[in-house]
Amino acid sequence: MTGKIETRLAELGVTLPDAPAPAANYVPFVTIGDMVYVSGQVSADDSGFITGKVGADLTTEQGAAAAKRCAISLLAQLKAACDGDIDRLVRVVKLVGFVNSTADYTEQPKVINGASDFLVEALGDAGRHARSAVSAAALPLGVAVEIEAIFQIK
Repeated sequence: MTGKIETRLAELGVTLPDAPAPAANYVPFVTIGDMVYVSGQVSADDSGFITGKVGADLTTEQGAAAAKRCAISLLAQLKAACDGDIDRLVRVVKLVGFVNSTADYTEQPKVINGASDFLVEALGDAGRHARSAVSAAALPLGVAVEIEAIFQIK
């Protein structure tokens, strides 16, 4: 039976993928008590990595779309951390977003809004969170965006 969160995601046209495997020597998430710390998820879609530098290769809107893909991967990791029951989510606590952007680019918050807006749209008040949005001179594999998250679960 599909739960409340996955039903809402389906209404938005989103199906959670399998949680991406780590790309190096780390674990995808750590659970301590009622908190789940999810490692940075990079921008990727069904075609592969979403790469490029925002402000040169990508527009703010394209960066925001890449950030939304990161949020989808974060939820996939959360589902794995909850043994498949993503309805254990209480709330999104915090996002830390990194934007691969040019030195003069200043709209990193608008890029990370792609993840924030999606989480609120999908989760309602439980999706509201604290957040950082920072620039990076480069990100692993040349991706446009990487986002890590902290979730509270029951």
